[in-house]
Amino acid sequence: MTSRVRRTVLPSGLRIITEQMAGARSASIGVWVGVGSRDETARTHGASHFLEHLLFKGTRERSALDISIELDAVGGEFNAFTAKEYTCFHARVLGEDLPLAVDVLGDMITDSVLDAHDIDAERDVILDEIAMHEDDPDDVVQNLVAALAWGEESPLGRPIAGTTASIEAMTRDQVRRFYKRHYAPDNIVVSVAGALDHNEVVREIKKSFGRRAFLDGTAEPRSPRGSGRRHRMAGGEAHVTRPFEQVNLVVGLEGFTRDDDRRFALGVLNTALGGGTSSRLFQEVREHRGLAYSVYSFASHYADSGLVGVAVGCLPDRLDEVLATVRSELASIATDGITPEELVRGKGQLVGGLVLGLEDSGARMMRLGKADLVHSEVLGIDEVTARIQAVTLDDVRSVAQEVFGRPQMLAVVGP
Repeated sequence: MTSRVRRTVLPSGLRIITEQMAGARSASIGVWVGVGSRDETARTHGASHFLEHLLFKGTRERSALDISIELDAVGGEFNAFTAKEYTCFHARVLGEDLPLAVDVLGDMITDSVLDAHDIDAERDVILDEIAMHEDDPDDVVQNLVAALAWGEESPLGRPIAGTTASIEAMTRDQVRRFYKRHYAPDNIVVSVAGALDHNEVVREIKKSFGRRAFLDGTAEPRSPRGSGRRHRMAGGEAHVTRPFEQVNLVVGLEGFTRDDDRRFALGVLNTALGGGTSSRLFQEVREHRGLAYSVYSFASHYADSGLVGVAVGCLPDRLDEVLATVRSELASIATDGITPEELVRGKGQLVGGLVLGLEDSGARMMRLGKADLVHSEVLGIDEVTARIQAVTLDDVRSVAQEVFGRPQMLAVVGP
């Protein structure tokens, strides 16, 4: 499938990046705002996620029902999510309905009412969502290892959705100030992929996002993200008792920042370690020993930090053996690296997953928006593939020795 990527930056600083996909009949749009939970203070903890909900509650032109009806009437899909470093509002529609999606999202982003009644009603919804996460052992253990990695006082170490106390205490004025400070043109990327014409998309965005002189406004000053220095992780353990049937654990280690070129070698290493059914952890923990049903590894990258981890869910009486097996595999790879066969397989899995995933306009929109917002550049598919293919056994061994030689963190949740 041939495609064409184009980028326009408006005088206000708002960035527009599109990818025209030959033969596509749908189009996906994402509005990426450069604010997430790490940009919150203790008093505004959970404000990014709160705003994600509230922007669907209505504008001066559309009620919450109007927003739903307009996109439902054309078979559109729309949603949003909040992460630690950004918030994304996205929609997928037929190509001919793209102007409608642009208009609805532009209206939501630039002219949200943030009505006091809506804030109080949505507060209860978010409190229910927080309670739901507290009942999910995987969510609990991931929040626990984040607190170990960055500290409970650090925004990176706190849950994205906030806590019951922070959400109950949050006022309308706090939410409005957070909205005005961070939802500014120079902090937004609009990415669009599929059946489109770049110039037409730019015209529609100028019209929709120009509401209430949004594109003419002056952004409030925002605090710089991170300290400018790498965050060092000291290791440690944390245990939380929950009446779950299983024990869930994460062994975590300090990883790489999002702009570290070694992330490609780490990606290959992560795939070989716990990225699929042929990975070492899956084969050793599940297939050979029968210790657990779910086992995988992961790597997360942020502006000034990173986290690598292994997550396992097992029966309580298997915990010690699971932990010993995981640590043995980490030590083995740190010492000996991976095999040539694992290198080839890891590269193939990464490249294949990348290319196959990009046959969908939504996946391409996600890739464009996130890359432009957090990396300030969009690497072509061929360039990403070339960087993956250039990874050597020595690269992986060097990364494994460094990462797996660092202090370990252990988070355990269970009965």
